[in-house]
Amino acid sequence: MLPWIFSRKGASGFSWESTADHVTAGISAAGLTAIVTGASSGIGAETARVLAARGAHVVMAARNLAAAETVRQAVLADTPGASLELMELDLSSLASVRKFAADFAARGLPLNILVNNAGVMATPFSLSKDGIEMQFATNHVGHFLLTHLLLETMKKTSHESNVEGRIVNVSSEGHRFAYKEGIRFAKLNDEEEYSTIAAYGQSKLANILHANELARRFKEEGVNITANSLHPGSIITNLLRHHSIIDAGRLVNWC
Repeated sequence: MLPWIFSRKGASGFSWESTADHVTAGISAAGLTAIVTGASSGIGAETARVLAARGAHVVMAARNLAAAETVRQAVLADTPGASLELMELDLSSLASVRKFAADFAARGLPLNILVNNAGVMATPFSLSKDGIEMQFATNHVGHFLLTHLLLETMKKTSHESNVEGRIVNVSSEGHRFAYKEGIRFAKLNDEEEYSTIAAYGQSKLANILHANELARRFKEEGVNITANSLHPGSIITNLLRHHSIIDAGRLVNWC
């Protein structure tokens, strides 16, 4: 029974066995520019790899530039001639987000694709430099501001190139574990009632609502950009490195 369940193809025609290479087979991203946050490991690294392999110029936005450079070199070894560059970005810092956006704008590059992927999960309670609970700050607020600051460039690019833009928020089925009242805007920084998993859930719920509202506005305004959120499925990543109970490095991360 279980092998059948996990091998069954979904409506897209793909299954859990499908890879990024399978999904993008025959697709050319030549001439496109993409930003991928959290590109130093996991889903972000693989997304950057396959976009570059398909011909896109990829801006690898990462907090850990040394780790991102290791990924970049691996991609170049696999795909000589791939176009990737590194830019520093700490999503937990609004100042870092603003600097990244300003530096990108100064480059004068177009922007076709924005993949809001970077994130943390189940972290002990702490506040960001801006005084916001760390998971909400990193997973949602930073990406919300980043998207806002890059949006005019994306609109301009899609209009001038007549190529549909794409914004992807990497969310999670973990949004179902948000606090019972959903997003606790009035209690974001309440340490006494803090739950590592519920706080993660509300940040992922915010990712979904953000994408939904972007999609609504784009349709209303006739903007040629599609905004989606997604659940990445069962992926082995280091996202749960902050969880004290499990060996996060080898966990099959369905959240």
